Amino acid sequence: MRRKLFLCVLLLVPACGAILLSMNGCGPGYTRNVVPPGKIEHIVIIFQENRTPDNLFHDPVLIKAGADIASSGLNSAGEIVPLTPISLGINYDLGHAHSDFVAMYDAGRMDGADKVRITCYKGATGCPPPNAPFHYVNPTEVAPYFQLAEQYSFGDRMFQTNEGPSFPAHEFIISGTSAVSETSKLFVADNPSGIAKAFTIAGCTAPPQESVAIVDSTGKETGKIYPCTDHPTLTDRLNAKGVSWRYYTPLPGWIWNAPNAIEHMCGPNAAPPNATACVGSDWVNHVVLSTPEKPAPILNDIADHQLPAVSWVIPSGPNSDHAGSSRTTGGPSWVAAIVNAIGNSSYWENTAIIITWDDWGGWYDHVRPRKVVNDGVSWGSGYVYGFRVPLIVVSPFAKAGYISHINHDFGSILNFIEEDFGLLSLGYADAYADDLLDCFDFNQTPLAFRTIAAPLDENHFLYDRTPPSPPDND
Repeated sequence: MRRKLFLCVLLLVPACGAILLSMNGCGPGYTRNVVPPGKIEHIVIIFQENRTPDNLFHDPVLIKAGADIASSGLNSAGEIVPLTPISLGINYDLGHAHSDFVAMYDAGRMDGADKVRITCYKGATGCPPPNAPFHYVNPTEVAPYFQLAEQYSFGDRMFQTNEGPSFPAHEFIISGTSAVSETSKLFVADNPSGIAKAFTIAGCTAPPQESVAIVDSTGKETGKIYPCTDHPTLTDRLNAKGVSWRYYTPLPGWIWNAPNAIEHMCGPNAAPPNATACVGSDWVNHVVLSTPEKPAPILNDIADHQLPAVSWVIPSGPNSDHAGSSRTTGGPSWVAAIVNAIGNSSYWENTAIIITWDDWGGWYDHVRPRKVVNDGVSWGSGYVYGFRVPLIVVSPFAKAGYISHINHDFGSILNFIEEDFGLLSLGYADAYADDLLDCFDFNQTPLAFRTIAAPLDENHFLYDRTPPSPPDND
């Protein structure tokens, strides 16, 4: 019986049908009936980089269908600033640290985007441009994303759970927290900063001099620690239930690699901060790195019919959508290649593909976070919730052309996986999130897959011998 394990009370609510009110610490809200057995046997989470709906999905079709996408924004002087088109590959990056969140949020006024930091890349001209955060990506460059969002389910109330950048966000997508330890109220808040440009030497194998800021339950940054945490993860639950999983990532020790930053997943070869490699069973058996022979192993596993039940798919810098140079424009094709590989295989009939972005990247977005918690007591206080990020749910059971206005966050993805495979809640973000089921209709005639057109096809990524690399800045 594939059912999340908790005590519950069954109520009938006209707007929602049968509702399960959880007694397992699921926080406010409810959990709908779980996924019917056999409908979803594979879940693939594609985790892209640093965008908001206002920035990435300026799509007239979605807007006409009711998606909440703004065409202008508000700056700190109270001025209305039109959002103007810009390339996916640019010559600057916007600040998206915890301090940038605080500045942009501005106590709920959402008028501080012009206060986030701007980094111009080496050799950049005309940088920074006027109104640097107030742009949307040229629609012609992200057409594959528009095709996916228009055909399947698009969420315009998906929020990153954390109020910071990539390093902690990647912990949240696999565990629902970036807590320093299992019961700590301190959260890893930012990217490591003890060493300049430490994008490939983070986590439990970082040099001893590396450090990362932590934030307390009041939202104050209280100091720094070595960037290696340990707390339960969803993969622990999957292991205990015998559910297969893999974490596909290009590089071993960079900031976009959550298993490297969580000590029991890494299994370091020496006690941190003196470790140089991860050698634990989770790492050896489940973390799949890119190699020159297999630069896109997720695509190989789909073709070889080796796709696990749950997959996390992390891009390389050029395919990540991260703001950067003109080389960082492969993201829409990368995502389309994975979706097409699944869609044109036997996996399509029982797979859910969840596409989202790890943080807002400093770009303007007009929607307030779902709830900023700073009471010092509630779970996540001081560090939840962050700004909107895009969400696309792709499946034969996804509602076609549906715009979800339900509040989602990274915990929703974990909750969905828990319900699908009958796992106990972690009690972190998953316990306070919905389950994404408004995006599905398991009684509908399964949608037939239509190949997503993209500039680069699957073969490009299968045979791309360019060494994987992080972005110029993060």
